[in-house]
Amino acid sequence: MANRQILLKSRPVGEPTPANFECVDRPVPAPAAGGALVRTIYLSVDPYMRGRMNAGKSYADPVNIGDVMCGGTVGQVVESLDPTFKPGDLVLGDGGWQEFAALDGSRLRKLDANAAPISYTLGALGMPGMTAYVGMIDIGQPKAGETVVVSAAAGAVGSVAGQIAKLKGCRVVGIAGSDEKCRYVVESLGFDACINYKTEPLLGRLRKHCPGGIDVYFDSVAGSTLETILRLINVGARIPLIGLISLYNATELTPGPNLFPLLVRRAMIKGMIVSDHANRQPAFLADMTAWIRDGKVKVRETIVNGLENAPAAFIGLFRGENTGKMLVKVSREA
Repeated sequence: MANRQILLKSRPVGEPTPANFECVDRPVPAPAAGGALVRTIYLSVDPYMRGRMNAGKSYADPVNIGDVMCGGTVGQVVESLDPTFKPGDLVLGDGGWQEFAALDGSRLRKLDANAAPISYTLGALGMPGMTAYVGMIDIGQPKAGETVVVSAAAGAVGSVAGQIAKLKGCRVVGIAGSDEKCRYVVESLGFDACINYKTEPLLGRLRKHCPGGIDVYFDSVAGSTLETILRLINVGARIPLIGLISLYNATELTPGPNLFPLLVRRAMIKGMIVSDHANRQPAFLADMTAWIRDGKVKVRETIVNGLENAPAAFIGLFRGENTGKMLVKVSREA
């Protein structure tokens, strides 16, 4: 039995292309003591992976040329040398872009298939959902009656962040890249308004939908969108900066925003890496599980079938081809 893997073949310049990846078949690995062999069912593809493809220093080590691309996975235990797990168990881990992974048991979390669809643990009940939860609640600190703007509002993180702000009693305005996504954000997720930044004048629409200014801006993109937002922030505004999507494929430094309004309006902008907030996971899982169960947070997924299509799914993130969480279905569900 072979283990199909997607390797990083070369470092991209600008937007990644299929040529940056290589699909290979290798022997299925054996688990080490205290570990387990896991068959991948779902693979998560996320914008942060673009940074891992670069050689430069960042908050996490880059993927080496010739190594399996990194990524969160949901899978089923095939063989276990850790008494915590047995064959057949469903687990969350970091198996990467491959069909089978030998993983340390300390880095696996057993899943209850009856609590929620297992794919949700890579989205609303996983890293994207926790990023939305900590970024909005701990950094954004939304208060009832405030105005919150969310970029990438139809994506895995922004869609959840905006719904959390609504649960806190805020007016929520999304920014997305198509009329279809804007309709989804308003009609399905309950945002008060959504702006198609590709076809509408962003500043004018923000002034219309945020007549009292902006109290919280949940920022996944930075760049010119942030520059526009800063013109409308209120005194004491908070800006959780959780992503830099507009910059990930840049081949040269882009002009930065004028940060003078941060000083004048005594606003706060704070970068956030979700792995720094492991202590918030119990509260996040308890709240988010209940919100999803009670229909207060709605979830949508874009699922691409076949590990060989993971590069196309990943590239599609930067072209706006997903609504909600982008996943690759690698094998059948248990």
